Amino acid sequence: MKRAIITSALPYANGEIHLGHVASTYLPADITTRFLKLNGTEAYYFCASDDFGTPILIQSEKENKTPEEYVKIWNKRDHEDFTSFGIGFDFFYRTSSPENVIFVQDVFKKLQANGHIYEKEIIQFYCTIDKKFLPDRYVLGRCPYCKAEDQYSDLCEKCGRVPEEIEDPKCSICKNPPTKEKTRHYFFKLTNFVNELNQWLESDSYLQRDVKKYVQNWIKEGLVDWDITRDMNWGVPIPLDGAKGQVFYGWFDNHLAYISTALKFLDEKGLDGKQFWNSADIYHFIGKDIVYHHYLFLPAMRIGIGNEFKLPDYIPTRGHLMLQSKKISKSRNWYIGLKDFLGVYPADYLRFYLALITPYSQDDLNFDWEEFASRINSELIGNIGNFINRALGFTHKSMAGVVPSVTEFDSSDKEAQEKINNFSGELTPLMENNSLDKALKKIIEFSAHFNQYFQKKEPWKGGAGSGNCVFVSVNAVRSLAISLYPFLPESSQKIWEQLGMAGSVSEQIWSSMSEIKIPEGHKIGAASPLFKKIEASDIEANKAKLGK
Repeated sequence: MKRAIITSALPYANGEIHLGHVASTYLPADITTRFLKLNGTEAYYFCASDDFGTPILIQSEKENKTPEEYVKIWNKRDHEDFTSFGIGFDFFYRTSSPENVIFVQDVFKKLQANGHIYEKEIIQFYCTIDKKFLPDRYVLGRCPYCKAEDQYSDLCEKCGRVPEEIEDPKCSICKNPPTKEKTRHYFFKLTNFVNELNQWLESDSYLQRDVKKYVQNWIKEGLVDWDITRDMNWGVPIPLDGAKGQVFYGWFDNHLAYISTALKFLDEKGLDGKQFWNSADIYHFIGKDIVYHHYLFLPAMRIGIGNEFKLPDYIPTRGHLMLQSKKISKSRNWYIGLKDFLGVYPADYLRFYLALITPYSQDDLNFDWEEFASRINSELIGNIGNFINRALGFTHKSMAGVVPSVTEFDSSDKEAQEKINNFSGELTPLMENNSLDKALKKIIEFSAHFNQYFQKKEPWKGGAGSGNCVFVSVNAVRSLAISLYPFLPESSQKIWEQLGMAGSVSEQIWSSMSEIKIPEGHKIGAASPLFKKIEASDIEANKAKLGK
């Protein structure tokens, strides 16, 4: 049996999940996990809240909470929001867990023993107004590479690179220029891994070519050893004498939580977690802004501890979500909270639309309210929902809910049956290649064909071959239920129940969508419309809320 471990970039425990978060990482990972499980893979989807870092320390102080209290609130809220959206984590944990703290410290000691860690005195930004050293998000300035303004000192969100030193720095609290003071930090020798990183990039055929190309260009331009120390108390403590009041940089510890979270779950399940990890296909779903960390830091650290845990096979990387063609901004209220959205529309509406518009590329995508309504009304309701309701509603109304017997198939019956027989073979490679948008479009095409087939055969007229049409159409609905499950888990289960099928659609075998499994004489369940049309007036009201 094939094995797989799937992770998504960890949500930062510092605010609500919005649509921009789920489009590139969590939804594609969830769809892939559900597909793999249906397709016979023992797959597990892990995630955790990213609990450490300067912004959390600042915000917890503002709210008169300890950092521990603050992240506990957001860990719970994030998990609830993800669950409401149908994201089916097998285990959702936290980077501040005792298991992750111990694991991170253990990795550091191994890296140090293997000669990949050194200590040196550095000059660190210090704010004389706020009386503190200024790590990472306490410093804003200009990126030395692409010259983008108002970037944090640890990551340029415009070009995705990690600046060696930010230009024109300012304290993010008081906005005054900081001074520079001496401190001692620990560094990870990223420069030790140039050959191994290039070898991995060349050998892993599943990594996206365009991403690999510019990561290889970064390596050619020269890597810089990585400062992994921060002068603060909130984080994983550095396990060395003389490092009091210092912790690991959040990007040193957070991706290690992929492994520590998986080990905790798998070991407690009675499996050998380490052995499972090293025998599984490893997927890390990310957005394009954290390529540097996942293609350089993450593999180098795993290589540095002797490849104790295998490197990822897949790092599906997607672009950012725009909102009405503008960059999402919480400070300008130009965003849509996931919880707010799900209070108005079903989760499967959003899953359908985002999956449809999100290509397997780094191209940015755009959430547009009018397009959302149009796609739901025309493709989900007018196409898929319409066919399912026609086929099952007619069977219920005209045939007492009993699937009729068949006679000799004519050419259109044979063509329809062939569509079912070929369906899995057409979808599977698209799902395996992470072309989820193309797979969903293939499902829409399948449904459109059966809408036309049903219309052409006109079973309501009771002519010859009417039974054939209903028989084939009901089986096509079954095919849709299975194929839609990774994308629309809640709706596909409703379809399954309307078909009168026992058990859960999640228990089916993926390839069985191409089989004629519903026999003559089968009694279907009660049929009712699955979806409700979105009104234009509601869309205008939703648009009016933006930016207010």
